[in-house]
Amino acid sequence: GILHEDLRLLLETSMPAKKKKALLGVADAKIGAAILEELGYQCQTGGVVAEIMRGIRLHFHALVKGLTAQSASKAQLGLGHSYSRAKVKFNVNRVDNMIIQSISLLDQLDKDINTFSMRVREWYGYHFPELIKIVSENYTYCRLAKFIGNRKELSEESLEGLEEIVMDGAKAQAILEASRSSMGMDISPLDLINIESFSSRVISLSEYRKGLQEYLRSKMSQVAPSLSALIGEVVGARLISHAGSLTNLAKYPASTVQILGAEKALFRALKTRGNTPKYGLIFHSTFIGRAAAKNKGRISRYLANKCTIASRIDCFSEVPTSVFGDKLREQVEERLAFYETGEPPRKNLEVMKEAVVEASEVVAEVKRKQEKREKKKKKREKRRLEALAAAAEEVENSVLETEENDTEPKKKKKKKKQQQELEAESEPEENGVEEDALPKKKRKLTVGAHQEEKKKKKKKKEKAGDSEED
Repeated sequence: GILHEDLRLLLETSMPAKKKKALLGVADAKIGAAILEELGYQCQTGGVVAEIMRGIRLHFHALVKGLTAQSASKAQLGLGHSYSRAKVKFNVNRVDNMIIQSISLLDQLDKDINTFSMRVREWYGYHFPELIKIVSENYTYCRLAKFIGNRKELSEESLEGLEEIVMDGAKAQAILEASRSSMGMDISPLDLINIESFSSRVISLSEYRKGLQEYLRSKMSQVAPSLSALIGEVVGARLISHAGSLTNLAKYPASTVQILGAEKALFRALKTRGNTPKYGLIFHSTFIGRAAAKNKGRISRYLANKCTIASRIDCFSEVPTSVFGDKLREQVEERLAFYETGEPPRKNLEVMKEAVVEASEVVAEVKRKQEKREKKKKKREKRRLEALAAAAEEVENSVLETEENDTEPKKKKKKKKQQQELEAESEPEENGVEEDALPKKKRKLTVGAHQEEKKKKKKKKEKAGDSEED
């Protein structure tokens, strides 16, 4: 039988055999109740049934005729493969593996871009050291290094281009003035080509990072909309990545989510009997930064609680929406205001009731849109099939017409040949020799000669008649 999702998750974890047996009994009882409800069959789930099933499994090869040990092992292997495939199957739009990979790549890109940008600064700084003090952002600095090239060639004409890159007229003017009175060394064209090439690589990496961040936002809005609405896409993705998956994060209690990412500090504090950390990865959210020093621990605990709720809603809801995340965010904002001003926040029950009403409306709207899309898809498929059928009919008709046109002249030719043969047979030779006695070629020649003689006689008669009249 197929166990319920929650029981299957419990059975996958490591636990004592007695406890696992008890849970299996509960699972059997649940399956029996489901069968009774759906099909109306009475089911018995007790110790006797378990023993009977064990006996059937043990003597299965003897009970089934023609089942050998080899075929049974093959069947078991196939069942194992199909079970694994069923476990691996998931909704394409709710893949948290892509989030884990993209956030890891994003962190790696941040490190690499920072390292490469420092290399560009050091390399180009030999030629134009004043630019480092004027421009602090790495991406802008690399673009300027590529645009300026040799500082001696910089003039008033290139001021517009500098303004486009820097987005500040005063800074562009400062760069122009610094280039005229720079203390940097002269540089050869070959060195400049290499610096510009490296700068363009760093620029392309930075632009790819922006695209990757947009991709991460879109994936988070599909997979975990409530979590991303509550704590942000990047922090939410880091939590999912650290937990291993959204399901693992949903299983964690709020106390674990609170210190997720600060494991070293936690174990060090436990070992030395010092103060345990108050927050881990959730420290990067804006809420903890906005709270006062004395309230940081309290707001981090409250935020971890809300993050756990949001992750569970995202993991187990059929149609994920950001409604619950927005409501939970409002609750955290109210709690922050309560710590600062003492204004009492709304009760959790009231907020959740509002969220459920709004979420049901959003889900209904989403389902309506999905139904419309499916209807349109079916219509398109129907039209496509009709068009294919019509095209196939046209091809068949054209083929039949061509075949008929080809057969008609052949039939006419056959009819003509038959008529000629009949005429040839009906007219005997003058010599009294039957045509049947002659071969076909000679027969044709004699018929032709006879006809020519007839024509000549007619012509002679006509000439004789004409002479008599004269």
